[in-house]
Amino acid sequence: MKKTIILLYLITFSIISFAQSTGKIIGNVTDNQQAIEFANVTLAKLPDSTKILYFTSTDSLGNFSFDKINFGSYTLQISLIGYQYFTQKIVLNEENNTIILNNLKLKSDAKLLSEVVVTSQKKLIEKTSEGFIVNAAANITQLGGTATDLLKSTPTVAVDADGAITLRGKTPLILVNGRNSNLTNADQIPASSIESIEIINSASAKYDANAESGIINIRLKKNTQNGTNGAIALGAGLGSRSRVNSSVLLNHKVGKWNIGLGYDNRFAGRTKHITGNRTNYNLPNTYQINQDRNDERVERLQNLKFNLDFAANSKNNFSIEAIGNIEGQDNLEDLKSLIYTQNNSFNSGNDRYSAEYRRAKVAEFALNYTRKFINPQKSLSANINTSIENGRENTDISTQNLNENLSNVGETFFQKTHNYENGNISNAMLDYVFPITKKGILETGYKGIFRSIKTDYESSNKVGNDYVINSASSNIFNFNENVHALYALYHAYLGEKNNPKWKYELGIRAEKVNNSGETQNNSTHFTNDYLKLFPTANFSYFTSPDEFWKISYGKRINRPRLGQLNPFVDITDALNPHSGNPNLKPEIIQALEVGYNKEWENTTLSSNVFYRYSKNTIRNYFQQQTNGTVLNLPINIGSANSFGLENIFTAKPNNFYDLNASITLFQQKLNGSNISSDAVQNAFNWYGKIINNFVISKGGKLQIIGNYNSAATTPQGKLIALYNIDLGFQQKLGKGNARLGLVVVDIFNTLKSGAKNFTSDFVSNRTQKADTRAVMLTFAYTFRSAFKEKLLENKFSKEF
Repeated sequence: MKKTIILLYLITFSIISFAQSTGKIIGNVTDNQQAIEFANVTLAKLPDSTKILYFTSTDSLGNFSFDKINFGSYTLQISLIGYQYFTQKIVLNEENNTIILNNLKLKSDAKLLSEVVVTSQKKLIEKTSEGFIVNAAANITQLGGTATDLLKSTPTVAVDADGAITLRGKTPLILVNGRNSNLTNADQIPASSIESIEIINSASAKYDANAESGIINIRLKKNTQNGTNGAIALGAGLGSRSRVNSSVLLNHKVGKWNIGLGYDNRFAGRTKHITGNRTNYNLPNTYQINQDRNDERVERLQNLKFNLDFAANSKNNFSIEAIGNIEGQDNLEDLKSLIYTQNNSFNSGNDRYSAEYRRAKVAEFALNYTRKFINPQKSLSANINTSIENGRENTDISTQNLNENLSNVGETFFQKTHNYENGNISNAMLDYVFPITKKGILETGYKGIFRSIKTDYESSNKVGNDYVINSASSNIFNFNENVHALYALYHAYLGEKNNPKWKYELGIRAEKVNNSGETQNNSTHFTNDYLKLFPTANFSYFTSPDEFWKISYGKRINRPRLGQLNPFVDITDALNPHSGNPNLKPEIIQALEVGYNKEWENTTLSSNVFYRYSKNTIRNYFQQQTNGTVLNLPINIGSANSFGLENIFTAKPNNFYDLNASITLFQQKLNGSNISSDAVQNAFNWYGKIINNFVISKGGKLQIIGNYNSAATTPQGKLIALYNIDLGFQQKLGKGNARLGLVVVDIFNTLKSGAKNFTSDFVSNRTQKADTRAVMLTFAYTFRSAFKEKLLENKFSKEF
């Protein structure tokens, strides 16, 4: 018994003695109050400072720690590419057994940072749990273009010749920097302003439910490197008309402050030729209509961006963003229309000339706050922003009647229209993330969307020397909408943290919607007030660290956009007017997706099977009028089913070539039998693109992108197929501070659009061809290394 007691005493004494002979080191690494992640932290026992005994790295908050370190003298060293080495002597003993090192500041190494920036390369595509991110820097075929042009070259995104954007056959929700904005027209955003494009196909409860086919989030460029940095680019090109663009970016970061300023502009001339014909079966006097139209357009686009960041300390960060956008379009249209009777006799004709002048301004402001905690799984963020739009569109129309020989007959008839729009979209967002179990975190938040728009449409006819307002087609439309949303999303995993076997997300989103619209003369009035729940679920099973399966489900909604609700009729083409429909109801969607992802040494594959069922599906519908015209307006058809397969494949067979290929195939059934027996379609659709990257010389890159969109199904017909090939070349000059880029868009001039409709009342064909083939030459120069790649960083990316 004595021996046992003595043994236990010796063991206890040894443990206590060992505990008392070890200590702990805790620290935090910053760059002028900005936390530094992934810094390497080492401890070497003196006197031999080259012999490293302990190693760790900083987390997202810049924190690091060493536990159970034997008493003694050590050298602490911190290193990170782009920063000077930090060294400090540490002594651990009984009196000083816990050492806390707060705000260890690293100094940037300008020379080293320059080398790093020049050699760093971005992936074209980065896979996420909800979709993928495309780095705009990897696309060099759209220099001098807009966000629409970039999206044409983005995997799984379909863009027609008119700029209409779809994901898996439907219009996505477009966000700018993660927020609802009046800049949702992608032609308003120059490509040179864009950092990345995020495609979210399986949106969780965190995101707006108003995203039937997915979300496209456009991230604008922002630099956070130390010092003063800047870049300038000038571009010029030629299609059938000239095009010019320029960009300037400036940034200064010192201490706790970071300030950035950017300016982009784009001026382009465009031409377009449109032909159309329609046969009205039940109207013998206006049986055949043939139209020929030529457009001349001048586009002006200017963007000004400003950001101000303030890091109060390593945990609290504030930022202000401001965007100013000015857009102008002068569109001159000459439309000839000839009408024939059923026995092919000439009925009437006219030459309609429209001069349309559009000016739009958008001012956007955002205030952001982020709060970090010692626990990296915990975070808080808040954002308030507002986007103000002011649009003016004035059109002068003159119509000259023609005889059978296309000679002028009678007096010219003059009209004027204007369409003025003032709108505001404001957002308030709050997100809080915190752990609730060892392997699970809860993400919660609120989002409020507040929208108000006033549209003033006026049409007047010239009588004598004066213009008289046509009260039957003139009115003011007011629309207001408030959306209050709460969400909860639980993330968890099974297995090891760094090598989980399962990951899953379960979420619920509640949205309370109240909107109303009315015309000034009370011809239109509607209100909606409803609360809906939107559950989401996502499960991922990992067969290995580089291979996993995924299944996800989500309920979504597609609320009508303002343009779809606006009741005013556009009469620029009097025989083919179009309008909105204030009686539209929201569309409810059930979406299911199963995916497979695999990475090999030089190849990756992402494959997804998806199914989507929607009720009250919103589609454009053509209605024949008694006077021979056909009105185009959106309506709720009964239902739509889509079942398809989407693949994204990347490969790098050697150091000189890599590719990205994507293809989306889906069967779509539209059942609009509630409207008409003609509005039932069941057809196969597909679209794909391939991006080829070649390293052809030192500092020289070549990119060739091919696109193909098959004929797409509509309720009463189909859209014609689209296909084109773009080419981009870029060469570094000197030490890399200067770049020269050459772009040829639509090399073979094949891109055109059109539609065919088949109904019991009429059949119509319409095709249009713009001057899509163009050549652009761009030169860019950067000063100070930290910003070297921000403007013309479009170099090929190492995918592996």
